[in-house]
Amino acid sequence: MASKPRFFSPKKQPKKPLPARAEAVVERFSHDMRGLARVAGKTVFIDNALPGETVKFQYSARRSRFDEGAVVEILQPSPQRCQPRCPHVDLCGGCSVQHLQPAAQIVEKQKILLDQLARFGGIEVPEILPPLVAEPFGYRRKGRIGIRLVKTPAGKKELVFGFREKRSNDLTDIDECHVLHPAVAAQIPRLKQLVRDSDGRAHFSQLEVAVGEDAAAVVLRHLKPLSDADLSRWLAFAQETGIHLYLQPGDAASAHRIWPEGGDEFLSYQLPEFDLTLRFHPLDFVQVNFDINRQMVSQAIALLDPQPGGRVLDLFCGLGNFTLPLARRTGEVVGVEGEGALTQRGMDNALLNSLENVSFCAADLTRDIDTHPWAAGGFDRILLDPPRSGALEVVRQLARFRAEKIVYVSCNPATLARDAGELQGLGYRLSKAGVMDMFPHTDHVESMALFERVKK
Repeated sequence: MASKPRFFSPKKQPKKPLPARAEAVVERFSHDMRGLARVAGKTVFIDNALPGETVKFQYSARRSRFDEGAVVEILQPSPQRCQPRCPHVDLCGGCSVQHLQPAAQIVEKQKILLDQLARFGGIEVPEILPPLVAEPFGYRRKGRIGIRLVKTPAGKKELVFGFREKRSNDLTDIDECHVLHPAVAAQIPRLKQLVRDSDGRAHFSQLEVAVGEDAAAVVLRHLKPLSDADLSRWLAFAQETGIHLYLQPGDAASAHRIWPEGGDEFLSYQLPEFDLTLRFHPLDFVQVNFDINRQMVSQAIALLDPQPGGRVLDLFCGLGNFTLPLARRTGEVVGVEGEGALTQRGMDNALLNSLENVSFCAADLTRDIDTHPWAAGGFDRILLDPPRSGALEVVRQLARFRAEKIVYVSCNPATLARDAGELQGLGYRLSKAGVMDMFPHTDHVESMALFERVKK
């Protein structure tokens, strides 16, 4: 089953005709998990192509240094190729490697991590950690579904309800999603119809979905107030499905729950190994894959090996995903995060779990940390879980703490490699590293590395 065609605006039509289809032998994966081939000596990145395959592809873009394309025919398939479950994979940017068997996906991601560490950090990994894996479908508990009314080539307005396309801001219209948690995925056709039936659909921009272990929620972003009829429609959906309904008329702070009425507006997840319950708002950042998250937290703490009387610094701590488990294992933990709302959530979660040996501080970790009181003391262990841009600015300041061990949790192997080289220059050596399949079927490479201070 082929993906539905998208609707192009005139300005996005190609300016010049692209070459006819070409044939290529795929050498390997690029770092964004596209097939890399060479045609007439020029590099081509090919969507939906696997290493070792011979393919016919259609050019989608030509640039000075490389070209891009997408497979139109597999002439010689890889033995690791499989049939994607989702009919939208050709266009949808959510799952770029669903055509590769899940066990092979994590192997390729490990290769990418090791290659990036060697290429950009000049580092070979002495011990490779076993990959963390779990169920590859139905795992995603957070997502954003875009809503747009677009003009078709015939001039009519058509509703597009779905995710962003690969390397584009255009949306792919979807009817199903196999990586979203079933509590929400099962409702996609009904949610799509609900948007289509709404009087104010032209003023809807997105649906945020979140699934905790206690409930599921949808947050409707609307640019104008809902009519009484629309409000009745959406409330009926919530009451019939049991999905919590939030409206967001402005920024994130404006989001509020309208069903169920009363009580707090939070979802929750558990970390049973540490006897913890963490609450979060549907718009908060949390790890989308709860099964991998549990494994990840346990592995990070095992690598960090916090001591009963120790002092641990958790940078980019969010709402306490690592901070609170660490507090169960050591003397004192300080969590630092740039977003004040998340540090407040962390303090609330500490109170919920009766933890008194933990504190949360808000700070911009891209700037000098000298002025912050929490930076005045020493720490024997440090954990970092930065965004894709990495943690270069704060990494350069870590030597002052003389921590024995640093665990770096990364969502971008390129910035991990860069920061690893910096840590090496500060007197740390990378002793262990490995990957985690936080986002099966995507090109996201999640990893973890342990650095130990070299004793002179």
